[in-house]
Amino acid sequence: MADRQQTDPAPQWWSRPEGTAEGRREGVPAPRPETGGEEHVQDAAPIADKAPTPAATTPDLSDPAPEGPAVVPAVRYDPWGAEPLQVVDRGRTPRGIRLWQVVALSLGTALLAGGIGGYLGVLAERQSNTRLELPQAAAADRGRAPDSVAGIAATALPGVVTLHVRGAKGSGTGTGFVLDQQGHILTNSHVVADSQEITVTFSTGESVTATLVGRDSGYDLAVVKVEGVRGLQPLSLGNSENVKVGDPVVAIGAPFDLSNTVTAGIISATGRPVTAGGDKGDGSDISYVDALQTDAPINPGNSGGPLLDAKAHVVGINSAIRGADKDDSTRQGGSIGLGFAIPVNQGKRVAEELIRTGRATHPVIGVTLDMDYAGDGARVGDKGEDGKPSVVAGGPGALAGIRAGDVITKVDGQRVRGGDELIIKIRAHRPGDPLTLTVLRQGRESTLKLVLGSANGS
Repeated sequence: MADRQQTDPAPQWWSRPEGTAEGRREGVPAPRPETGGEEHVQDAAPIADKAPTPAATTPDLSDPAPEGPAVVPAVRYDPWGAEPLQVVDRGRTPRGIRLWQVVALSLGTALLAGGIGGYLGVLAERQSNTRLELPQAAAADRGRAPDSVAGIAATALPGVVTLHVRGAKGSGTGTGFVLDQQGHILTNSHVVADSQEITVTFSTGESVTATLVGRDSGYDLAVVKVEGVRGLQPLSLGNSENVKVGDPVVAIGAPFDLSNTVTAGIISATGRPVTAGGDKGDGSDISYVDALQTDAPINPGNSGGPLLDAKAHVVGINSAIRGADKDDSTRQGGSIGLGFAIPVNQGKRVAEELIRTGRATHPVIGVTLDMDYAGDGARVGDKGEDGKPSVVAGGPGALAGIRAGDVITKVDGQRVRGGDELIIKIRAHRPGDPLTLTVLRQGRESTLKLVLGSANGS
């Protein structure tokens, strides 16, 4: 049904009983009959054209119907009836609230409430001018005591360098430290062995190319040089004779190419005989070191770096580490707290000779040792190389009275247990130094004095 009001004037065939109802307001339309609920008069003239009649006569339903076309009696509208003729179209009948509507309404309400709550929280925080701040220690003096690990590192780091070496057999990393303002840098011989290109990187990150000045595999020491670098800070050299077991030390290097790594420990032993190298098989690359032992962590890449005392003075050159036995399945490849450094007194002498001549000299006693001897001490061989005498004629040993077959058991009162230890004890001295040897001959012990000779190193 169209929602449209009837604007035609009220029909004239009905009248309102007097005194029973209020008059209709002007402009209010008369009720209209319901669609489909009323009967229409067919072929009848409009009601407005009919003349009014005094009264309507109710037809007698008992009379027989007249002949001819059937006439549908007109039904008059009773304004006081129970059912109104006019019906207002109010659309669909409202249904009950569904579950999804409740959920959507609840979700929307929750989001709205959360947004409003968050906004009000931020607004309240801004208005109150407060913020979350965790407790923290106040800034303190960044300085450190000179003899602390941090103080030693701060003093020494500018003079420590990282070496990247490229050779025919590959590349490697080592450490070194500045010796003087001319650009000389001390490192290990095995770091620069067979090198084709050497790059030096300072603690500032600046990198320059270096040249090899000289090296000696017997001492495992080498010197390289950089050119055109200003502001070099050489490290101060200490005296390894003053080192005692238990002294604190600091090691600086580039383990596994981690430059400027600082570790700390103590001197765990002095005068520790250490041999390293020997990869060539002919003994020419074996180094013999009367080493300082330390538990400061040293790993591959630390080689050639400084071992410093509490005054930031160099007392040793880190050279070797001891790992677990090779046949041990749990063998550890890195540091196990057994590191060894070349005493700086020996390093200083060799470095001076390498800078001056490019070669280092070795102290010798002029004898050939039997390296297969399994007894206690160092035995002089029966024959030397190429069938020559084992005691060099006119050499220091011959002049002191050493003979083939003698067993040397002590050097300056310190016991030696094999040929390696004897070489190490001798190389801890300079050529020309006097020595006292204890010799066992045919079961009898005697003491001999000699002056060390000199031989060119490798």
